[in-house]
Amino acid sequence: MRNDARFMGLALDLARRALGRTSPNPPVGAVIVQDGVVVAEGWTQPPGQAHAEPHALQAAERAGVLLQGATMYVTLEPCCHHGRTAPCTDAVLRAGISRVVVGTVDPFPLVAGKGIAQLRAAGLDVVVGVREAECRRLMLGFIRAQTEGLPEVTLKAGITLDGRIASATGEARWITGPAARELSHRLRDQHDAIVVGVGTVIADDPELTTRIPGGRDAVPVVLDSLLRTPAEATVLRRGTALVYCAPEAPAVQLPGATIIRVPRGPTGVDVRAVLRDLTARGLHRVLVDGGAHVHRSFLDAGMADRLELFVNARVLAGGPGFVAGPGYALAQAPSFQIDLVERVGDDLRLALERG
Repeated sequence: MRNDARFMGLALDLARRALGRTSPNPPVGAVIVQDGVVVAEGWTQPPGQAHAEPHALQAAERAGVLLQGATMYVTLEPCCHHGRTAPCTDAVLRAGISRVVVGTVDPFPLVAGKGIAQLRAAGLDVVVGVREAECRRLMLGFIRAQTEGLPEVTLKAGITLDGRIASATGEARWITGPAARELSHRLRDQHDAIVVGVGTVIADDPELTTRIPGGRDAVPVVLDSLLRTPAEATVLRRGTALVYCAPEAPAVQLPGATIIRVPRGPTGVDVRAVLRDLTARGLHRVLVDGGAHVHRSFLDAGMADRLELFVNARVLAGGPGFVAGPGYALAQAPSFQIDLVERVGDDLRLALERG
């Protein structure tokens, strides 16, 4: 129908509210429409709580809205199995919904088209694939976890016009301004894990917390092949840090950290092994916040889906770059496509998707 794309767009907006708060479940949005008017909205709640469809149905019930003959728009196929919550398809059928518009099919094996089939068998009109590319992009971490055992990965950095992340003398605070730093914290809020290298921990002693109103902290992850992380590092104080090291790393104690040994990669730990372990822990959206050697290891492994670069209008002409050398040949260089360019305070945000 003519308005399907518009209402699915509203469901996508609702799904974005759930980013970083639902893993291992996907972030999903749902909109219920009656006679061309939105009567209820919902989005996935934290694990163990309502999925998007029941969340929207509960909102309709609180408002006293009768849903006989209504249409539900949902970014992902409703689930049809018992997990920590009851099947969403059962709730939709009980509500009297007559039409369901689905963004994309759920890749989870216990669903994977079965929810759509159940709704159709009950006589509902089910339309599949409205704004599908956008729906799949929004839940890329969940989809990849189901199909490849890997998460979605974003590399983030604040850089100068010549691509530096610090001066030749090591000055890095602050390359970008307050508005860009606030947006960086919003990115942390939307991810499940935030990754840095041990060099960043030693040099900067970061907190890796999310400092915005209502924000939540991603799980801090340190790549530290030889276990050089100081026991007093600030990142360990919350007791949630994951520290990945190589098999030959010394046996040390890091209070507040879980130490995981993974195979060695070309320049440190094997980042694919790290990502597979993070996925197994239900962490599907990973933000990599440097430094230069860490960024390089993810690019070399082909494990960078998105770049979020905050560019300040200065030239340092020295100091480390966003990505460590040696340089790529032009034909082998990782390629990205520009997704978004916007001004953020006195800086520029450049968001790119893997080409």
